Amino acid sequence: MKLFFPDTVYVNPKALNYECGLKAVEYLKNHNINIINSRSVSINEKSFIENYDKSKKTVFLTINSQKKLPSCKPSANYQFSLSSSCPGKCEYCYLQTTQGEKPYIKIFVNIEDILKVIQEHINKHLPDITTFECASITDPVALDHITGNLKRCIEFFSNSDHGRLRLVTKFDNVDSFLNIDHKRHTTFRFSLNSEYVINNFEKNTSSLKNRILAAKKVANSGYPIGFIIAPIMIYPNWKKEYKNLIENLSVAFKDYKDKISFELIQHRFTSTAKELILNRFPNTLLDLNEDKRQLKWGPYGKFKYIYTKDDSEEIKTYMSDLINKNFKNAVIEYFT
Repeated sequence: MKLFFPDTVYVNPKALNYECGLKAVEYLKNHNINIINSRSVSINEKSFIENYDKSKKTVFLTINSQKKLPSCKPSANYQFSLSSSCPGKCEYCYLQTTQGEKPYIKIFVNIEDILKVIQEHINKHLPDITTFECASITDPVALDHITGNLKRCIEFFSNSDHGRLRLVTKFDNVDSFLNIDHKRHTTFRFSLNSEYVINNFEKNTSSLKNRILAAKKVANSGYPIGFIIAPIMIYPNWKKEYKNLIENLSVAFKDYKDKISFELIQHRFTSTAKELILNRFPNTLLDLNEDKRQLKWGPYGKFKYIYTKDDSEEIKTYMSDLINKNFKNAVIEYFT
């Protein structure tokens, strides 16, 4: 997949106090990207859809001042951010509500400060191992060619006796990570789904074929590997398509002997997300019928619509059986 380049980059003056910020600006200038020095981003198109589309082509180089990292259960102990939003235009994205009407892409350049905060959180829990997720509100792989900060993080964790990194991606530009002496302290996971879901709802992301090829590269470079199957959807022929996905993945990893982790997440949405999705994608094929769902209280103070108890149990049982049948080295970390 081609590397992502925005149409416009806004640069917070504070970003220029950091070497990473200066290098990122120079890199983008060399690719003839429009640079605007500003403390804020201005997007004022004529329609909701145009605002969304322009946002996905707009980057704000800025800093991350977060000192207290939020919890990230069940994936990790904490989450931190190298960026927010991403070039992908996934119609179901669970960040629809938090990123609002104009989900432009923030890239944080104060990597030294971010790593210092991470180390402080590691120190709090010594002598225990502390795990960190860096892809909760973004796809760091999709943006790393601009800053190289994900590579810096992998190198940082490789030298950490008590810190471990986890990340997930839908993009295949992984070559810059293959020769790092990571010491298996970073776990790469790839977000996969059926062809129907990827083709209809995961716009501006790598194809299923290329994600699997990228996963094999990463696994062959010695990283712990895993897959997030999400969001799992019920639709006509869903069982056959997910069966094809798991069987094809099994063939691709038939010679891989180490543990492979799986995280299974069913499709869910909030009322606010539904409204945003229908405004952005008025012709979406997403099933947003609330009458077919049940309410579940979410960790961020909102009710979300998940599948009914019977449907959820069917998804969990079917997917778990598929994985265990096709992978002797699989560990299903959770279903939610």
